[in-house]
Amino acid sequence: PPPKMAALAVGQDASDTLDLLHEISSLLETGLDKETLAVLLALCEQGVNAEALAAVVKELRREAAALNAAEDGITEGEQAGVFA
Repeated sequence: PPPKMAALAVGQDASDTLDLLHEISSLLETGLDKETLAVLLALCEQGVNAEALAAVVKELRREAAALNAAEDGITEGEQAGVFA
């Protein structure tokens, strides 16, 4: 195919891949939106370790939950089991 068509096909493949990844993510109830998945996928494609990324996402969720709990006046003990 001509270069422009090949680029469109690659772009379509990437879009299809992201759509599929988002569908799987939704089925697994990860709570990750397409934009976040795209960033995580791009980081993996650049060589970042997927397990390390998963650990960072989990830690960020814990921190967000702790901040939300503090804002809502919930003690650490009450919210400790949220993302255990």
